[in-house]
Amino acid sequence: MSDTAPAPSRRLDLPRGRGLELGGRPRVMGVLNLTPDSFFAPSRAPEPEQAASQARRLIDEGADVLDIGGESTRPGSRPVDPQEQCRRVLPVLEAVRRDWDGPISIDTSSALVARRAWESGADIVNDVGAGRLDPAMTALAAESGLPIILMHMQGTPETMQENPTYGDVVAEVRDFLLERAAALERAGVRRERILLDPGIGFGKRLEHNLRLIARIGDLRAAGYPVVLGVSRKSFLGRLLDGEPPAELLEASLAVAAWAAAAGVEMVRVHDVKATLRVARVTAAIAAARAPNA
Repeated sequence: MSDTAPAPSRRLDLPRGRGLELGGRPRVMGVLNLTPDSFFAPSRAPEPEQAASQARRLIDEGADVLDIGGESTRPGSRPVDPQEQCRRVLPVLEAVRRDWDGPISIDTSSALVARRAWESGADIVNDVGAGRLDPAMTALAAESGLPIILMHMQGTPETMQENPTYGDVVAEVRDFLLERAAALERAGVRRERILLDPGIGFGKRLEHNLRLIARIGDLRAAGYPVVLGVSRKSFLGRLLDGEPPAELLEASLAVAAWAAAAGVEMVRVHDVKATLRVARVTAAIAAARAPNA
């Protein structure tokens, strides 16, 4: 793998004195969907009791970050009102924060939801809109000091898979993300609090997804931590004779291993325990390839 390189050690400073060490193996972000319609049914936890149980399982399995969201962004999904997102996520976020001191990410493109989540104890914003869907998100990131994950998406979740087209998908995704990062930096967001996500499956065809994963080192070379979310996505099923998300654990782990070998800083997954094991072993092998190992 030409772009294999250990991730450099760095600390991601979080609010309230917390921090997240990046480097070595990818940090594992566990998905907690407080929605009735996310694409992978076992990840849905629309009821508070179910959500609390799901959160505890992800934490017990070793999640480095818990990513809580109240709006599905699967292909064809429609926006969820910010007040409804708050109704779904805030009680669960507050309950998790009472019992766990680890990093919590709020998965939203709404500045209102992000602000309320920050006030309730969230540490990171995971914005699939990269600050474009709600212009107030940039000001919130600057004001709060919350690290923000900027994701590439062609279109919106409702329209993104209608006819995604690119010339050079790797260059276009990289250039978009660097432009968005620069815009946030101009608005006062510190560079070390920006992470980039190529948006696998968000306005991409199979060949686009594969090219972005294969060339993930091109995005890492820009100097920002990279987040990769591939877990159980449908394009993997198309590589395996149409298997549904429930049958895509091994495929997801294959990409997690690739990401670990390439030095990706964070992976967003449904299967924390298995991914963590794969990441630890693969990162150790990759580190052993370094000249001074």
